[in-house]
Amino acid sequence: MTTTTITAKAASGSTNGRGIKIAASSSPGTTLHTYQSGTTDGNFDICDVTVYNSDTSDRTVTFQNGGTTSPDDTRGGTIPAGEERTFYGFMGQNSLVLKAFGSAANVLSAHVTVRKMVTA
Repeated sequence: MTTTTITAKAASGSTNGRGIKIAASSSPGTTLHTYQSGTTDGNFDICDVTVYNSDTSDRTVTFQNGGTTSPDDTRGGTIPAGEERTFYGFMGQNSLVLKAFGSAANVLSAHVTVRKMVTA
């Protein structure tokens, strides 16, 4: 019988689960998380990212999930000034990297929740 185990872990780009300042304002973005290695079916990391905008102006964030090709690897949106927005369901494996860049450097902070799925 196949079993899937899901465990929570800190994003690899974070220090002890703390927020990650998005310093990049163009591609390639700031690294948020490197997905687990390997290509086994059922083994993935799933990331949800909450982005806080500390600026007094609305800012956009662009995520690069596994590559930098637009639109294939990118998605994002606008975060109103002084608010936060959550982006759900980034999924990857094979040591691909989840990155992000903002419309201004050092005003956006990403808090990443990672669920590691392993099927055996």
